Amino acid sequence: MRLTLIAWIVILAYFVFDRWNSIQWLSLGDTDDNMRLMQVRALLDGQGWYDLRQYRLNPPGGFDIHWSRIVDLPIAGLILILRPFVGVPEAERLACGIAPLLPLSFAMIGLAATARRLVSPVAWPLAIVFLLGCTATMLMFMPDRIDHHGWQLAMLSLTVAGLADPKKARGGAIVGVTSAVSLNIGLELLPYAAMAGAIIALRWVWDRTEAARLGVYGLTLAGGCGIGFVLFASNANQVMRCDALTPVWLSVMVVGGGLLFLLARLSPEQRWARLALAVVAGAVIATGFALLFPQCLGRPEQVSPELARTWLDNVREARPIYKHPFRMAFPIVTLPVIGIIGAAFATWRARNDISINGWVPVLMFSTFAGLMLLWQARAGPAAQLLAVPGAVALAWILLGWTLGHDRMLVRVFGTVIGFMAVSGMFAGFAIKYLPIDRPSPRTNVVNRSTGLCMTIPAMKGLDRYPPQTIFTFVDLGPRLIATTHHNAVAGPYHRNGDAILDVQHAFSRSAENFRATAKRHGATLLLVCPNMAESTVYRARNPGGFYDQLANRKMPPWLEPLPLQAKSPFRLYRIK
Repeated sequence: MRLTLIAWIVILAYFVFDRWNSIQWLSLGDTDDNMRLMQVRALLDGQGWYDLRQYRLNPPGGFDIHWSRIVDLPIAGLILILRPFVGVPEAERLACGIAPLLPLSFAMIGLAATARRLVSPVAWPLAIVFLLGCTATMLMFMPDRIDHHGWQLAMLSLTVAGLADPKKARGGAIVGVTSAVSLNIGLELLPYAAMAGAIIALRWVWDRTEAARLGVYGLTLAGGCGIGFVLFASNANQVMRCDALTPVWLSVMVVGGGLLFLLARLSPEQRWARLALAVVAGAVIATGFALLFPQCLGRPEQVSPELARTWLDNVREARPIYKHPFRMAFPIVTLPVIGIIGAAFATWRARNDISINGWVPVLMFSTFAGLMLLWQARAGPAAQLLAVPGAVALAWILLGWTLGHDRMLVRVFGTVIGFMAVSGMFAGFAIKYLPIDRPSPRTNVVNRSTGLCMTIPAMKGLDRYPPQTIFTFVDLGPRLIATTHHNAVAGPYHRNGDAILDVQHAFSRSAENFRATAKRHGATLLLVCPNMAESTVYRARNPGGFYDQLANRKMPPWLEPLPLQAKSPFRLYRIK
């Protein structure tokens, strides 16, 4: 572990140096990153620990955010440590640059431990190198990516290490605790937590000596979720909602963990009896969930059909990987496929060795992650992460053969080619030269406009006007409040569907409807970013609507254009 942490420190220093300009420009590229910073600012400014409403969105009532404070803590801690030395603005920039790299240490520790246990005691550096080549995964650990996905991936890496741990009680505790932490952060990786629990239960069904792992797992899962709920569940999460660790999912985890602990204590000698008990326990949980929480049998966001149709169903990352362009899908899928093949091969080779007890869970987990890509492309970072142990096993055999070959050409070129092939890194290089799915000129215009409108120089021009509520695109709301002193009406968060629909209707329908909606929300300024991705939706779906007319310079008399700095990508209007 000591060497792994040294490697992490070197990697952290490199990425901070490499991304220094982005850190100084507070390049929080995602809406959730901006909202996370606002959540931390609110906490440091004295907002209640359990009050996670963002009062600068849709004021004065605010915007309900379904997150927890767990991921806020390291960011807030770094700001508190740094601000006496560099001031608040620079402390925020440095904290946003460093904080995402903290969970990378846990991800590296988990994968390195798995490689040491299952491949070779000296194979851990290869696991780290392969992790660094996981483009989709590493994006979640980059400076300024302060949302919670990096911490959840780190817990997933430790979960794999727990599944492969030969010490049963310790392994069960690791899986239980990391699953509980991940669920307290958010439900995005709930399917993986469920799969990890299923794997532990199946191991116990097959091998009665796994009772220690199962029992400790059940206790730590139930206890960890309970403690996390008490410490971190917001006021809004203490009701029967389906999109976070509310009393709904807390009940499932506590009852499920208790039943697993009971199964481990009973642990009958006959395999069929253990299987029957496991099936009964699963049926009790599933039936109880369906009877007690029928509202959660559908999509957990519980948004209106209209909002699902106009927004959630159109989120690109929520579509299966095969519905995405080849240029995007190929680099994501390559390593998971290699990892599954490698884990399968390693499992077959270990069929007469004790290491099969670790390889079977890894194979099941990595295969499950790969199949998740057929459900949603956003499973890519987890699928790549879980593919690393299998890819390392394959590389250990292949590179060992090439490096030990008699011919120098094989030792040199064979090793390089083998590394590129087994690591999956060839996909990223190859796709640059394949004339497939190249972005259209229109796509380039949209991407450039979206990027320019998110920059601090563009946003800071708005601060020449007194603080007020600005009516703007849903995807601009979080960035606007994070970089200026103004408020916004909406952000892309499903619990506030009414405000999102208000913005959509205002831009899509008549000019008078827009004016009435803006007045209802207390907005006195209108801000638009021409050619931003969201704006193209309003124009394409609603020709002749308010935004389409505005884009064509057909402006109602109650809008007054306001000046901004030269070359500003925005258009700003006063709403009279």
